[in-house]
Amino acid sequence: MTNATYPYQLSARKVRAEFIRLLPISLFVVAFGAAFGLAAVQKGLEPLQAILMSTTVFAGASQFAAVDMWGSEVSLIPLIAVVFAINSRHLLMGASLYPMLRDLSPGRRYSLLLLLTDANWAVSAQEYQSGKRNLEVILGGGLVLWVAWIFGTWLGVYFGGLLQNPKTLGLDMVLGCFLLAMALGGKKSPRILVACSIAALSSLAAWKWLPPNTHVVVGALAGGAIGFFWLDKKSERASPDEEGAA
Repeated sequence: MTNATYPYQLSARKVRAEFIRLLPISLFVVAFGAAFGLAAVQKGLEPLQAILMSTTVFAGASQFAAVDMWGSEVSLIPLIAVVFAINSRHLLMGASLYPMLRDLSPGRRYSLLLLLTDANWAVSAQEYQSGKRNLEVILGGGLVLWVAWIFGTWLGVYFGGLLQNPKTLGLDMVLGCFLLAMALGGKKSPRILVACSIAALSSLAAWKWLPPNTHVVVGALAGGAIGFFWLDKKSERASPDEEGAA
């Protein structure tokens, strides 16, 4: 029996570089981690419980939703449904990275996905469209964002009064602007522009008329449907790796 070989090898130097590259974004994460820590203790979680939740879950929007539903009696099924709905976008994010992830051993592949966030996925996906393979940003960028989230939660738990509402400083716009810059700086074609436009309009409509947090899922599915049914002629003749990127 022969051992499988995997062509992609993570570079420690690039991991360190990506850690530093996403360091500015991590400052925003610290601020919202502090807001979560404050909200968690106000809902009755112990400081250690809040910090442990951020350490093991590492899912900002889902954690806020879970805390909103927290109480003396927690309805488990609705809680699971809400968390799954918010995080379901990771199904599409992981699928888009599959052409690169399959070149890693299963252990490394699934370990990387534990650190997948909107920010480091956006960088990796954009660079893949440009012909560059960069999984180091998932590891290095994910690590700096994870540490920032835990540190922010700790600050919020013990010093939450210093930053009760990050939105008053406009910090809620930082990640949105970053992701928009990634989208605008990537590959531009009628197919991608239409997919982004449909996703944005669908998300806005869902935000206005559907239950909270469903706009994330609706926008992702609408944009993904455009990409699935509208294939570029080049993509139809492309290699399996290129098809996965499309």
